[in-house]
Parts: sequence; C-alpha cells; structure tokens
Amino acid sequence: MYYNDGMAAPISIRLDDDIRSILETEASDHGVGLATYLRQLATEAARKARRERIRKQSEAVGLYVAGNAEARAFYEAWGTPSTDPS
Repeated sequence: MYYNDGMAAPISIRLDDDIRSILETEASDHGVGLATYLRQLATEAARKARRERIRKQSEAVGLYVAGNAEARAFYEAWGTPSTDPS
C-alpha cells in the first residue's frame, strides 16, 4: 500500500552528460530548474500510469459484469443515481 504524508522524499539519479544537457535545456526553456523539471516529468508520468491502471481496472469490471448475469442484475437493480436530494 502506498502512503503519502505530504512530505517530499529526495531521490538521487545518475544521468549521462548528453541526457543531462538535453534535460537542462528543456528545463530552461520551461523557465524552471532541472530538479523542478524532473519532478514535473515524474509527476505527469505517475498520474498517467494511475489513470491507465484505473482504466484497465474499470474495463475488467465491465467485462466481468457483461459476462455474469448476477452482476448485471445487481447493476440493473442498483440503477442510476438521482440528482434529487430528497
């Protein structure tokens, strides 16, 4: 299980000179330092991975429901939520 208490944890990575130069140029073009740019790239990649994992899990649930009469009946009985607060 993943736990995030809101505190950032530093990490150390090794980059070859060519890759570091490319990333420093990109960071500069975006008006940020290299560490900030790498943090932005990592955050974007993590969010994309999480969305993809959720999409795959949702697809698996949909396939299960489509192939299981009891599951379909459950969802049909459950119905669509109402926007009426009463």
